[in-house]
Amino acid sequence: MDFNLLPTHLLIQLMLGLVSIIFADLVRDLYHLAGHYWQPLQKFHTLHHKAYRPDLTITSLETYQKAQWYNDVPEDLFMVGTTAVLAYLSQSYGMWLGCLYSISFLIPAIARSQGFWLQTDLTHKPGALVEIPSHWRVNRTYHWRHHFDQGNAYFCSNVTLLDKVIGTSLSLKGKVVAITGASGTLGQALTEELSLQGAKVVALTTNTQAEFKPGIEVMHWQLGSETDLKNRLQGVDILILNHGVNVYGDRSFAAIQKSYEVNTFSTLKLAELFLETVTKSSHKALKELWINTSEAEVSPALSPLYELSKRTLGDLITLRRLDAPCIIRKLVLGPFKSDLNPYGVMSSKWIAWAIVALAKRDFRNIIVTVNPITYVAFPVKEILQSLYFRLCTSGKGER
Repeated sequence: MDFNLLPTHLLIQLMLGLVSIIFADLVRDLYHLAGHYWQPLQKFHTLHHKAYRPDLTITSLETYQKAQWYNDVPEDLFMVGTTAVLAYLSQSYGMWLGCLYSISFLIPAIARSQGFWLQTDLTHKPGALVEIPSHWRVNRTYHWRHHFDQGNAYFCSNVTLLDKVIGTSLSLKGKVVAITGASGTLGQALTEELSLQGAKVVALTTNTQAEFKPGIEVMHWQLGSETDLKNRLQGVDILILNHGVNVYGDRSFAAIQKSYEVNTFSTLKLAELFLETVTKSSHKALKELWINTSEAEVSPALSPLYELSKRTLGDLITLRRLDAPCIIRKLVLGPFKSDLNPYGVMSSKWIAWAIVALAKRDFRNIIVTVNPITYVAFPVKEILQSLYFRLCTSGKGER
């Protein structure tokens, strides 16, 4: 035996073990998905949903134990069996790690079903929600949405990979979505796309002459009177801040004032008004804020005041994200043809489709552009800037 190869061999086996764990989670999530769409499993999985109240306390001990025995135990057995077959066929001892990982779920499930150990797993722990939905790992808030927002979404149990692939990381069905700049080119395209997803769209516009399709709620507002929208925002699940202005080459003081008033401060006021509506436990799971900050955060827009005002907005939103009580998504969009940019090269309808598709896959920074540099430059900028803000500022109440 060549001992010089041992460290490399062990490293390979460890990597295979990690792959087998990810595979085990994927198998469990596919079984869960089948529990919603394959009739032989549906009645058993329904028990799982009936076992919990909105605060994740159990409805009754009998229902909880039945749910464990008829849903969780078979699910875990399927995971154990599948990973064992994979490990056997691969003839690699590292792959058995996925099987051991699966057994660690099976044993507690059996114990709970028989009343020996009634402590629930972490994603079903009772109590108020204290975190926003996590990104890559499933936390209580993420899984809460599967039970009490939309059962046919949020299928993942530990790692959110499957939801990201099939587009079930966010359900828009029945959500109340308000959009500023709704009468603009992108606003109209988003209104149409979100309606197709089953959302209830509220068009917020300063254009009193704007017309919308039947079924769209329209609210008119004025710049500087953002607080007039506060009561309506209470009942909004997702607010999309999409209004803006482009003064092109004008560099007068009036142009500076207008650019910052519309692109930066009005947006910030509305953002903060919406964040103040996150007052209930369920709001942490259901409410979201989407802000069109533009590719101008990292790239020239051939309109200096548009760049400066949008870049300022983007920086301040990065700062606000550190303490945000709900998910904040940035829309980092390249040049699309609109009244603000008649020279745009992308279609607003395609942009709207891409925004929704990426949001449903839980992209927190939704980048849609023809410029490949932005896909690299923006994430690097966002990570470094967020780290800088985190190190050099403190949260509310801290000193």
